[in-house]
Order: sequence, then C-alpha cells, then structure tokens
Amino acid sequence: MLVATEVFASISLSATRVIFDGSRKEANITVRNGGQNVLVQSWIDSDQTEHVELPFAITPPLARVIANQQQLLRILYEGSGMPLDKESVVWLNVQEIPQTSAADINVLQLAVRQRVKVFFRPANLPGEAAQAPAQLKWALKKDAGQTLLNVNNPSSYHVSLADLKVGDTDKSELMIGATMIAPGEDRTFKFKTTPQALSPTLWFSSINDYGALQKFEALLNPQESSSATATKVKE
Repeated sequence: MLVATEVFASISLSATRVIFDGSRKEANITVRNGGQNVLVQSWIDSDQTEHVELPFAITPPLARVIANQQQLLRILYEGSGMPLDKESVVWLNVQEIPQTSAADINVLQLAVRQRVKVFFRPANLPGEAAQAPAQLKWALKKDAGQTLLNVNNPSSYHVSLADLKVGDTDKSELMIGATMIAPGEDRTFKFKTTPQALSPTLWFSSINDYGALQKFEALLNPQESSSATATKVKE
C-alpha cells in the first residue's frame, strides 16, 4: 500500500529577512500561526558546518503559539563579537513542533523549520545598502583561453542576487540562480559557452531589505582590464 503524505507549515514569518541595526540593542520578527496549536522553537546559527558561538540570543527560544495568533521574537545582541567595518550575516531558525495527535496514532507529524537571514549592520557604515548592487564591478576575464565573468563587491554590504544572465536579448545564458556576494568579495563564474556578442549585456536581479526584486543591467567590455557597473532598470 502506498500512502501519500502532505506536509503543511502552520506558521509563517512577517519578513523574508531581518535587518539588525547595529545602533540598536535588538531586532524583531513576528511568527504567525495560521493552523493548529504548535510549539515554536527558535535559534540563531552561522552558515558554517562546525559549531560557532554567536553573540546573539532569541527570546522566547520556545513558545506555544495557539491557532490564529502570533508571537513576537526578539533577537538580542550582546554588544560585541561582530565585525564593525562591514555587514555580517547569521541565520534565524524557526521550527514548529506540532502537538501530538490523540485522534489517530498513525498520523505522520513532522517538525517544519523555516530559515531566514539576519543581516547585522553596524552603525556608521559608509554608503547605503540600497546602493550596493549598483556598485558591483563586473569584468570579463581570460584564463587558459576560457572566458570568465568576475564580480567584485567594493561595498560594506551584502548583495543578494536572485539571478544573473549574460548575453543578448535573444540568446542569454543563466550564469547562476540565487547567490550572495559578501562585502569585499571577488567571485568568478564560468560560461558554458563563450558570449558571441562583442560587448555582451549582463542582467541581474537584486533582493533589497524588504524582500523586493530590483533589476540591473550593464554592458560588458571584452577587454580584460575593463570593468562595468550596473544601472538600475526602470520598471
């Protein structure tokens, strides 16, 4: 006998990312429960495989959220331990633990976890996060006869890319889906096929602080030493 099981998350979060203003002591996010009564467990971790102690705490770390109600989560910072010259990223984990079903002992219950980024943004950073996508430096490079696309992020902020394409309007190659370029990072992407256009166009979508997509484009110069900055596309 084959049994089809559907898993639905009862809870949802009020934002797809959390911006922690370093000039404040805490940041908040709301957990909404649109299903049955659940326990909600929350914690902060890094994106590294090994365990790393982080100077953040969540309150409450465990809460009972009844149906059609919500719970405010407070993310607290100890006041030291994070870089002050650039933005950092940690992860908020929110896991719902459903109540045990007394009606049917054969029901499969799963703990569903949601994970969103927390951008810790120290006070007095130069520039603005909204300007960072347009400050990315893009360049075509040659390595052993292969054409590569290089990007450098000179800003103090992370840039979250939803997609990146290079080519022309008829034939463009999807380089990546979603990725994030850290402050000061250099990243190189390989082409599956060498761009045919003498000066190919680059398009990418960036995710802003509110979770909305903003589109940018740049005209790439085939000369190895050149670089290009993207301009925002008017909707």
